[in-house]
Amino acid sequence: MKSTAPVKKNQQLDVTITDLTFQGLGLAKVDDFSLFIENALPGEEVTIQVTKVQKHYGFARVVAFKTKSPDRVEDVDKTYRQTGIAPLQHLSYPAQLAFKQNQIEELFKKVHVAVEVAPTLGMDHPTQYRNKAQVPVRMIKGKLETGFYRQHSHDLIPLEDFYIQDPEIDKAIIKVRDLLRQFEIPAYDEINDKGVIRNIMVRRGYYSHEMMIVLISRQQKLPSQAQLVEQIQQALPEVKSIILNVNAKRTNVIMGNVTRVLYGKPTIEDQLMGLTFAISARSFYQVNPQQTEKLYQMAIDKAGLTGNETVIDAYCGIGTISLALAKHAKQVYGVEIVPEAIEDAKVNAQKNHLTNVEFAVNKAEDQMAKWQEDGIKPDVIVVDPPRKGLAPSLIESAAKMAPHKVVYVSCNPSTLVRDVAHFEELGYEIDGAIQPVDQFPQTPHVESVTVLKRTAK
Repeated sequence: MKSTAPVKKNQQLDVTITDLTFQGLGLAKVDDFSLFIENALPGEEVTIQVTKVQKHYGFARVVAFKTKSPDRVEDVDKTYRQTGIAPLQHLSYPAQLAFKQNQIEELFKKVHVAVEVAPTLGMDHPTQYRNKAQVPVRMIKGKLETGFYRQHSHDLIPLEDFYIQDPEIDKAIIKVRDLLRQFEIPAYDEINDKGVIRNIMVRRGYYSHEMMIVLISRQQKLPSQAQLVEQIQQALPEVKSIILNVNAKRTNVIMGNVTRVLYGKPTIEDQLMGLTFAISARSFYQVNPQQTEKLYQMAIDKAGLTGNETVIDAYCGIGTISLALAKHAKQVYGVEIVPEAIEDAKVNAQKNHLTNVEFAVNKAEDQMAKWQEDGIKPDVIVVDPPRKGLAPSLIESAAKMAPHKVVYVSCNPSTLVRDVAHFEELGYEIDGAIQPVDQFPQTPHVESVTVLKRTAK
């Protein structure tokens, strides 16, 4: 069927940007046909060139600016936009925070739910915050390079400064890259399935400054392995752990199942909320510890704990929220489907001398049904799900346990809105303002804390 779009590919048009999408793209309308435009901000008048036309929407790029937004930041590095590292770097930071607050407000408006959304909690220094890097390694013109892929491609753009990462991590990547070049260890060639090093992962404790280097390899042993490990130790005194992860499959998945310690410990340690955590190569650990502390403190404050409550932490991971809650509650139960994460959580409980917390490996909804059979009655349930949000069965299991409050830590406003509607059907309502927290400055992502209070008798 022939397209009825009012624009054609490569056509140039003058448009006014009316909005910013949840992906951080400028929006312009041509006869009610939506065009999504990179590097364009609301209020700007621009000349665009259409790059792609679908049935109901299209994409375009800016050819020239006629007027610019007062919120525009000039002199930004387009590489960070091309790779998707910092798609909002051209928007001033106060405007980024307002945009994230507005994201949540607009999504609730669409479903006709009146909510108060508080101003987004931001950072004093909204760059250089990430405590973990995973960078691909590729051969370019016969030379081993590290960097990041151009968006929607496997073309590597070499980078030395990643802008949103801890600068010490950036320096470590460069040092490891140079040593791989020195020992002539080839990068992985994904087209021919040859070569050795696929990725370099670096983790660094924000408070401890302990560093872990993970070399992700196609082979079980690296060429010149002993010398390479020794040189990394000498060049990077913060390194407490060097890990080899083997991934021999032709896959986009970064890590394989085989992990070996080449030097030091299998974990590094860092602190969060005054607690100490052991972090392994595969641990899920929040990448912005400064904002994570604000996020978790907000969740604890909103839970209204007095020291007498029983709390369930669904999706507990390595126990970061569970252990923080345990300092303020009578008893905490954590559940997580990943067995290694629960092993880490138990170690972390011992490390922090917390005995009022119990962890289980299971699907959260199944474990909650089991706990209910065992007569456990939570006062508060805390959920911190991945971007896909909560399974309907989990919401139903949670509601059956009839906690006074559900504290929902969300990383995706769309699934938050959907899940809140389901909780409301089961006798819960939003209590107080939703609090956005900026975990990922320079990107469109926003975390938030929402409290749901039981209204049903």
